[in-house]
Amino acid sequence: MAEIWTMGELLVEIMRPRAGMPLHTTGPFLGPFPSGAPAIFIDTAARLGHAAGMIGAVGEDDFGRCLLQRLGADGVDVRFIERRPQGATAAAFVTYFDDGSRQFIFHIDGTPAVQARFAEQAAAGQPAFFHVMGCSLMANDAFRDEIFAAVERFHAAGARISFDPNLRPELLGGRDLMAVVGPVLRHTSVLLPGEGELRLLSGETEVSGAVGKLFGSPALELIVLKRGQAGARIYSRSEVIDTPAYPVQEVDPTGAGDCFDAGFVCGLLEGRALDVCGKMASAAGALNAAAFGPMEGKISRETVWAMIGG
Repeated sequence: MAEIWTMGELLVEIMRPRAGMPLHTTGPFLGPFPSGAPAIFIDTAARLGHAAGMIGAVGEDDFGRCLLQRLGADGVDVRFIERRPQGATAAAFVTYFDDGSRQFIFHIDGTPAVQARFAEQAAAGQPAFFHVMGCSLMANDAFRDEIFAAVERFHAAGARISFDPNLRPELLGGRDLMAVVGPVLRHTSVLLPGEGELRLLSGETEVSGAVGKLFGSPALELIVLKRGQAGARIYSRSEVIDTPAYPVQEVDPTGAGDCFDAGFVCGLLEGRALDVCGKMASAAGALNAAAFGPMEGKISRETVWAMIGG
């Protein structure tokens, strides 16, 4: 039985080969690359040696085959990833600019990616963690309700809920943020935001005030604040711990935060000290950023520990 489950969108990513190539101009693309934030997370957890499973859906097409083959080969339990004959597998087109910013065009709503239904049988065995990505809550209202149902069921079964807000303006539109994420946030044990997301979730402008307000939720145990090249800052109710970023030659930052999440959750599952969990997370994120493609980093238990130096 999987120790970690997630539910969310599965998609392939079609990428410009270099920075500075706008999506509105004719030019080459590379791909398809297996992607989707929850898929990147769960694939990383499996590569780090943990039993990991995903609930989702793909089309009955070659893009869907690309995703299932990759996840299955890396050890993810794909029994609850449906293959739907109606509709093509979701896709995202992405380009980078010289200032480091990105632009996405998503084709998710109306695809199998948002048509999966919560599989009750996946909750059997009381998994340790159920992980949610905020982007999965934004593409389709009915799919969001299915993830809400999964959160309630897994939480009731004894799982801790880990949550990366992963806010995407392209997907949120004009909807009220708390209506989208609130039912997950109130059960969240481990929150993994960036600084901007921390402020949005709390309504506070200062980090200290935001942390204090979010700890008003009795379920919340840890806030793991991602700070890019400054590393991460881990807040518990009794201490604050800084962990470093590991310098690499950045090739593609997409997916690094999702890999970071997986490294941290895997550290918790292994009973590691919080500073070690942070180092595992930072190493996984750095390894992924050093490769082209959203889940193409050379991540394994061995490479993570080699980077940490342990």
